Amino acid sequence: MALHQGTLAIFENNVGVSDAVLLHPLTEENFIRNLTDRFNHDQIYTYIGNVVVSVNPYKPVSLYTHDIIDEYRNRNMYELPPHIYAITDGAYRSMRDRNLDQCIIISGESGAGKTEASKVIMQYVAEVSGKGQDIDRVKEQLLQSNPVLEAFGNAKTNRNDNSSRFGKYMDIEFDYKGDPLGGVITNYLLEKSRVAFQMKGERNFHVFYQLLRGADKELLDALKLSSDPESYVFLQKSGCVDVDTVDDDHSFSVIKVG
Repeated sequence: MALHQGTLAIFENNVGVSDAVLLHPLTEENFIRNLTDRFNHDQIYTYIGNVVVSVNPYKPVSLYTHDIIDEYRNRNMYELPPHIYAITDGAYRSMRDRNLDQCIIISGESGAGKTEASKVIMQYVAEVSGKGQDIDRVKEQLLQSNPVLEAFGNAKTNRNDNSSRFGKYMDIEFDYKGDPLGGVITNYLLEKSRVAFQMKGERNFHVFYQLLRGADKELLDALKLSSDPESYVFLQKSGCVDVDTVDDDHSFSVIKVG
């Protein structure tokens, strides 16, 4: 099988055991050591049977390119190294080919990478499903929902610069060909108390800072707003306004387009 250049790093120098079920002896110590060894070689995914464990690398990794999507498309889950694409492809094909409803559950502590994992799943589904003007419009709407939800529901905490402060259930409907028709997003458990109070070093929801940093003077004047976040009681209590890993100006331009 010929591999694209962008995927070679995944197949080279496999470290440890890719499926924890095969560890011997299967102890907590060996399990943690295996995850650590793989993580140290940028192999952030490890299976436990048909579940994938992801360890947040907290840095960019070249695991989500179009070429890698092509490699995992229509492949058996265990043919290739562990990847969230493999889980997504299995669920998508079971839905499309066997007419079975599927549910992917993303669970983990704050900072584990749940928000990014949901984006990766959406990216994969958008890439492998059909094309066409109406289909592309639905895909774009689904993908553009993420920046808006993050703006109004995510915030910097002391553990994670882009932490979801709400739960999200996304239901995507497909036709018999596996093309998306639309979707419904249900939000729950929004941490509304954050609007009035934040811990030291944390921030309010992103959207407040995005508006003040990204809006032009005409819009700010129309809303009678100052561009200085520290002039607002709701934003000054925690002592944290700017975050190195968050570009509020750019993010505002994204949600405006969306």
